[in-house]
Order: sequence, then C-alpha cells, then structure tokens
Amino acid sequence: MSEQIRVTREETPESRNFIHAFIEEDIAPGGQFEGMTVHTRFPPEPNGYLHIGHCKALCIDFGTAEKFGGLCNLRMDDTNPAKEDTEYVEAIQEDIHWLGFDWDDRFYYGSDYFEQDYQFAVELIKKGLAYVCELSPEEFKANRGDVGVPAISPYRDRPIEESLDLFERMKNGEFPEGSKTLRAKIDLASGNFNMRDPVLYRIRYIHHHRQGDKWCIFPMYDFAHPIQDALEGITHSLCSLEYEEHRPLYDWVVSNISIPYHKPRQIEFARLNIDHTVMSKRKLRRLVEEGYVSGWDDPRMPTLCGLRRRGYTPKSIRNFCERIGVAKTPSVISYSFLEHCLREDLNETAQRVMAVLHPVKLTITNYPEGKSETVPVENNPMDPSSGTREVSFSRELWVEADDFLETPVPKYKRLFPGGPECRLKGAYLITCTGCVKDEAGNVIEILAEYDPESRGGDPADGRKVKGATLHWVDAATAVDAEVRLYDDLFSDPEPDAADKDFLTCLNPDSLEVLTGCKVEASLREAAAPANFQFMRLGYFCLDSKDSRPGHLVFDRSVSLKDSFKK
Repeated sequence: MSEQIRVTREETPESRNFIHAFIEEDIAPGGQFEGMTVHTRFPPEPNGYLHIGHCKALCIDFGTAEKFGGLCNLRMDDTNPAKEDTEYVEAIQEDIHWLGFDWDDRFYYGSDYFEQDYQFAVELIKKGLAYVCELSPEEFKANRGDVGVPAISPYRDRPIEESLDLFERMKNGEFPEGSKTLRAKIDLASGNFNMRDPVLYRIRYIHHHRQGDKWCIFPMYDFAHPIQDALEGITHSLCSLEYEEHRPLYDWVVSNISIPYHKPRQIEFARLNIDHTVMSKRKLRRLVEEGYVSGWDDPRMPTLCGLRRRGYTPKSIRNFCERIGVAKTPSVISYSFLEHCLREDLNETAQRVMAVLHPVKLTITNYPEGKSETVPVENNPMDPSSGTREVSFSRELWVEADDFLETPVPKYKRLFPGGPECRLKGAYLITCTGCVKDEAGNVIEILAEYDPESRGGDPADGRKVKGATLHWVDAATAVDAEVRLYDDLFSDPEPDAADKDFLTCLNPDSLEVLTGCKVEASLREAAAPANFQFMRLGYFCLDSKDSRPGHLVFDRSVSLKDSFKK
C-alpha cells in the first residue's frame, strides 16, 4: 500500500469533495451501489508520458478507491494506435508506482476488449441502433447540422442485414480507409451534438503495438470506454470535465448493450491547469521532437519523470493534488504553489550541505599554514535525529563571489575591507582585510583574519556579531560540480491559450548551466536519487541521468524563497 501522506487543509478537518459525497450516497442503503465495493479506474492513453495534469486524475482515481477501501484498475486506453507505444506503457507504470499507488493484478489494455467491442457493435446493428454510413469525413461535417437544424444521414434507414454485411466486410479489410463508418442511431436533432448519430467505428490500416495487424477497424473512445468500464465492474468512472457532454452517450451505450453487470456512473471534475506551462501531450511531444527540451524527462517539463528528475518527491506532488481540491469549475493554479509543496517537504527531509556556485578563493592569513581540522555541521536542524557530520576546514576556502564587495553598498553586511565580523557557518568569525586582483582588475582572492577563540561561530567574550553568516567549502577537499539552475519553461503565464503559438512563449532563460562550482567533500560519493539543501542557495538534487562519479551534476529543484501567496 502507498505511504500515508499528511495534508494540511484549514477549511475542512478531513479531505472530502463532491465526488466523495456522490459515492457516499451511492453506497448508502437504497443507493444504486448499496453493498458493493467502490471500484474506479485510471485509463491513460499510452501516447506520451504522464504529466502533472494526469497526476490529479490519477490521485483522484486511486485516492478515492483508497478512501472507500475499494479497488482501482489501471487500463491502457490503446484504441487509437497512431501514437501509442510500449515505451509509454512502461513509463506510466513506473510513474504510478513512484507516486505510491498500485493496481495489484488489475492491469488491462483497452485493446483486450476489441473482440467484445465488435460483438456489442453487431448487437446494436441487430437491434436497429447502429448502421454503416458512407459519408466521407468532409460530407459528415457538412451534414452535421447546427443549433436548431438537425443533422442529415442518408444511410440512416439502411436495412439491418445490409449494415451487418458491410460492417463484417469493413472488419475484413475490403474497403478503403475513411470510406465507411459505423454510426449509432440515436437522434439527429439532439441539442447535444455528441448524440447526433455519433461514429462508433472507423477504418484504419495501421499497425497496433499489441494487436499487430489483426484489426483494421477501431472503436471510438466514446463507444469502447463505457464497455470497458462495465466489463471490469467499475462503479464510478471519474473523468475530466470535457467528458460531461459525452455522459449521455456513455449512458446510452451501457444501456443498450447486453452487459451482464451493473451500469457504471460517470462523474466529472475540472482538470488541472497550471500557469507557465502546457498540458497538451501534442505540444509536449513537439517540445521533445523539435529539440526545445532534452527529452520527456527534461527537468523543465511538467511530466512526472521530469519532475522526478528535478527532485520533486511523491509526497510533495500528492500533497499538492490533495490541497488544490476537486471542483467542477475550471481554474488555473499557480506553479508557485507546486513549488511551495515541494519546499515544505524538502525543508523537513533534505540534508543541509555547503556548495559554492560562483567560487572565489578566501585566504585566512593568520590561520596556520598546513593546518586542517573538522567542524561539526547539522545535517538537518528540522530533524534533530539526523545528527551532525564533520566538515573539513583549512586556511584556504571557497566562498561565493557575491559575498564580497570591495566598495560596499549601504547596509551591506558581508565581506569588504574593514567591514564587520562575519560567521563562517559552523567554524569561526572572520574579518575581511583586503583582496587580490588580476591584471584585468578582477578579484581573484579575498584576504581575511580569523578569531581563534570563536570556534563554532560564537566569540568567547560574547560580543555581538554584526556581519552575515556565510557558507563556504574547504579548498583542500572541495569537489568540482556542474549545477543547473531552472526557471519557468514559458515566460508567458498562459502559453496554452488558444490565440497563442506556445513556442513563441518559451523562456530563453529557462536553463542556466554553471560549471566549476565547488561542493563539500561529503558529496563526492552521492548517488541519485538524493535531495539536498545547499545552504543559503536552495534545494538541489543529483541529476539522475547525467551525474556520475568524477562528474557531479546537480539540478536546482526549488529556491529557498517562497513566492507563493497563501
């Protein structure tokens, strides 16, 4: 079972939403599912990697089953083989397990039901509820009608036997692609255009990743999906809001075929939208295929594998999905709230280490040459049980270049000649005495003196320290590292808007690569996955793809500063 995740929600003492309320009514005495086990399903199409938008649906489907002690199936919706691949099937399974959910032995493919889908279609034809139509796609669109104007279908009254014969010949591959479809016979004047004799089957000569070339007709989602739900014993089909207008067709299908089980109930919820990103698989695929990102797992991508590589934790993502709630009204969530949830988690769990991203040498001129020692540093002050570790210290250190100014600005409390005493984290107090420059006038070395009686960072006489506390790395034991700083992939908060070309909204500064960074020796043998807080700099993780012994690569997961406004 997945780990229990604590969620902070001030508005209610427990997590409950309108979906839960409907289910409670359904399983209560007299409800349509009285005495039955709540059974949901998560049906992704394996034509890409899961992203944070799918994660909301995933958490609702699996989380609802967990809440009611029920079951949740994983079903690959592979009824449209054009972009589907086993690579995506495996990636989806990995992402779901990473989040802490499991489907046990309830793993299915939509294509497993192709034969049953076909037989149910034949049943509808025999009942006079479906017919073979020969309108071309262009003619179909032209005859769709309008508000108050019924659609036209010249093949609607085709004899049942003729449709049965044509449908079997469609299955046998006797007709060109697009020349014929099977349509439901419902209501050409319906105000819901999804009910105007919708297409149930189309001809496609395409190789299927599991079925091979066995089938050249494929069921439409609106036909196959309710059948699959019913055959698997699903009680509640939870889906995003765009399927609300499709619900009458969902109900029509399961009501007009001889399913030997109960009829599932479809409930819709608003999908997740986040600013500064896109949620369309088609658009995400373009980013990958056209080289705007390094792959589906690029840390700037909203995919779960990208978020995982960037250092996001399962707890932070599930907490995010829980806290944004479940609603009927679409809304846009700030990306900063997702970062807020990660920052909360890492603050409690990430080890504190020292790293210098823009290093400059600091020489403590009165520290004995050749001497070295270690100083204790807390691993995580939020977790006393994590203890301390010893960090090496010597005469020469690396510090951040922006922790020194030769001519300070007002209220500057870091290093400058004649400035205030500053603390070296966990070590000693130092006072800057000067600097060394190269021929171009660039500062290449900072000079300072230390107080030998201030080990641990506190003066023996109790005097007040007016300068800042600085992080540092011992130059004698420092390890070189590459650090990647990430920003929003899109500079426009609404790159997915219909009136925009999302590619023109890309942020040219979404990635900054720093080389020659210095990290403390304890990170030499670090292995992914591992999260750290680089003191004063932010939360970072070891890159799971590019980092290796002798070439450490760290990705910034999130900054220390929280921009989320509660």
